[in-house]
Amino acid sequence: MSESSPSFLERHQFVIYRLFSLSGLIPVGAFLAVHLLTNASILAGDDGRTFQSRVDMIHSLGPLLVPVEWAFIFLPMLFHAAVGFVIIANGLPNVGSYAYVGNVRYTLQRATGMIAFAFIVWHIMQLHWLGKPFGGGKFDPHQAASTAATALQPTLTSILYTIGILSTVFHFSNGLWTLGITWGLWTSPAAMRRANVVSIVVGLGLAAAGLGALGGFRSLDVSKAREAEVWTEKQKRALSVPGGAVAPSPIPASTH
Repeated sequence: MSESSPSFLERHQFVIYRLFSLSGLIPVGAFLAVHLLTNASILAGDDGRTFQSRVDMIHSLGPLLVPVEWAFIFLPMLFHAAVGFVIIANGLPNVGSYAYVGNVRYTLQRATGMIAFAFIVWHIMQLHWLGKPFGGGKFDPHQAASTAATALQPTLTSILYTIGILSTVFHFSNGLWTLGITWGLWTSPAAMRRANVVSIVVGLGLAAAGLGALGGFRSLDVSKAREAEVWTEKQKRALSVPGGAVAPSPIPASTH
């Protein structure tokens, strides 16, 4: 009896697994770090003006924003998730140690990957314009702080965001450690311990940024943020007048 033909994943496992590992760092992981740090700018204490300026910088890409999002965020993310689910389903062996702690990390890596994927899909449907056909898309880039803060006010939403942020950050930071093993960057026990410290520091930093941003949005005075957004829009229109003839109006007073 002849053996069954190997699957596509089995035939190309070496290349696919390394692309899968690399995509978790660049561009998906890099985007995660930038996204969390951008959101953390809400903690600047200026009624969301700094956060609005970061959002304006991103949306200055104009019509290029959509293809950039698909090419560098959505498609790599879908590839990483698809391969990850195949790996989980087929139970491919762990690339790390088989000690007890290693097995716990192995299990948590896969569990947080599934939670992170569900959270990201929900996050996109809730705030991104792609979610508008489904009743979502609540984030307005022209009123960035106030619309994000309003969407995050419900207690249940904040709890789910806390779980989602921590799961996503753990999956990424722990993935840095396994990535180095996959690519042969650290093979000795000493190198693995150093890499483990780096992973912990990165994870704690991103978790602080993500949870700090969540707290910042929840504590934001939405009415003052909207006043700041209206003022910002007026300045944009004033500066768009040919010759810059319209003088900018004074910045509204803040109680911070």
